[in-house]
Amino acid sequence: MARPPLTRDRSPFPTQVEGLNAFTGEDGVAVLEFARPHRRNAVTLAIWQALPKVLLRLAEQPGVRALLVTGAGGTFSAGADIAELVEVYADPDQADDYHAVNVAAEEALAAFPHPTVAVVHGACVGGGCQLAVACDLRFVAEDARLGITPAKLGVVYPAVPTLRLARLVGPARAKYLLFSGELVTGRDSAAIGLADRVAPGAELDAAALEFARLLTRRSAQTIGAVKAALAVPPEHAAAALEPWERRSREAGDVREGLAAFLEGRPPRF
Repeated sequence: MARPPLTRDRSPFPTQVEGLNAFTGEDGVAVLEFARPHRRNAVTLAIWQALPKVLLRLAEQPGVRALLVTGAGGTFSAGADIAELVEVYADPDQADDYHAVNVAAEEALAAFPHPTVAVVHGACVGGGCQLAVACDLRFVAEDARLGITPAKLGVVYPAVPTLRLARLVGPARAKYLLFSGELVTGRDSAAIGLADRVAPGAELDAAALEFARLLTRRSAQTIGAVKAALAVPPEHAAAALEPWERRSREAGDVREGLAAFLEGRPPRF
C-alpha cells in the first residue's frame, strides 16, 4: 500500500513505541504521525511518555528544519485513550502522575526548536487538540472536527494547556470550548483562532508540505528568535531575545540575507 503524501519518500525514524511513527526527509521536513487508526489514534500513556524523547532526537537531527504533526487513517487524534483513563482515575496518585506526563509531552512539542505545524484531518479532540494547540500553526481540513472535552468526562483540564488555549483563541473562546466540550468544524475553526489555514481535505497535505518546505528556506535564526520571544510572558520577551540578537551580530544569516536581496537571488541560510 502506498504511503500517504506526508510520509511518502521519507525515511522511518525510530520511536521505540507502538502507535507513534516518525519520518525524516531530504527536504528538511520531519513528520510525526499518531498511528493507531483502529482507535482513532487515541494517545496511550506510552506515547505520552515517548513524545519528549522522540522530539528531542528529531530536533538533534542536523537536516531537520520543520516538523509536521499528523495522524494516520484520516484522523488526527481522538485524544487520550479512555480505557486507560478509567484505570488511571481509580487512583488519585496515578492520575496526578498521568497528567504530569501529559503536560510534559505538550511542553516538549511547544519547545521544539523548529517550526511545528499540525495537519488536522478528521477528529482532533481532547488530548489530540491539546497537542495541535501546542504546535506553532494548524492547517485544518474543512471537514475536520476540533474540540476539548474534559467537561464531558468530569476531568479538570491542567493549567498549562488551559492557558495555552486561552492565549491562542482568547479567554472567552477558551471558556466556550472548555465549558461546553462541543466540537467545531474545520470550516469554523479559523474564525475562532484554532486554525491558521483551512483547505479541502484532498488538498491539505500538499498545502502543509509546501508551506513546511518554504519554512526550511527561511532563516532558522529568525524563526528561533520569534519562538523564544513568544514562549515567555511579554515582560520577559526582551530578555529571551537578547542572546539571539547577540548571536545575529556575528552569525552569517543577516549578511547572506542582505547579499541575496541585493543580488536578486534566494538566500541560502
